[in-house]
Amino acid sequence: MTVAQTPANDPIEPSEMTPEPTDSVNALQAEIERLTAELAKLQDQWVRAVAEADNIRKRSQRDMEENAKYAITGFARDMVSVLENLKRASDSIPQSERAGNDLLKTLGEGVDLTLKELLAIFQNNGIKRIDPLNAKFDHNFHQAVAQVERDDVVPGTVVQVVQAGYVIHDRLLQPAMVVVSKAGDASKKVDTIV
Repeated sequence: MTVAQTPANDPIEPSEMTPEPTDSVNALQAEIERLTAELAKLQDQWVRAVAEADNIRKRSQRDMEENAKYAITGFARDMVSVLENLKRASDSIPQSERAGNDLLKTLGEGVDLTLKELLAIFQNNGIKRIDPLNAKFDHNFHQAVAQVERDDVVPGTVVQVVQAGYVIHDRLLQPAMVVVSKAGDASKKVDTIV
């Protein structure tokens, strides 16, 4: 007895086993793709938000450190003139006069001690005095108030300090007022050799 070939007995091809996608399957696939894209977008936004929050935290920390470091800038600017006045007072009492007069000696020692203590306080707070005599002129720390012709030094050298400058940590508090050398004008020189 032979079995008749019926459509039920035909070998089934794999492509025939997959049913045709229906509208509901297509809709589900579209929804999965939309949700996957939205998830990727939200993950990207989350990564950016975390990075931004970290940057804000670091910037705030840096700002707090800077504020603490430079908080006394205004006060220090005001105290610079006090220090300079004390230095001028100390320099105005010559050592020879101090030796011969007990009152001047006591006054000079008091001014010197006060000056020394104020300089130590400045040092402890990161404030340094700039006295650039014989240094190369630096527009970041010096302000030229005059230029003089000098052949004995390199042009651009500080030849006189009118007023000392000050920095607080790495920031300029007050520029040094200086006189800077410039090259002599050769056309103005007169040849005196006969």
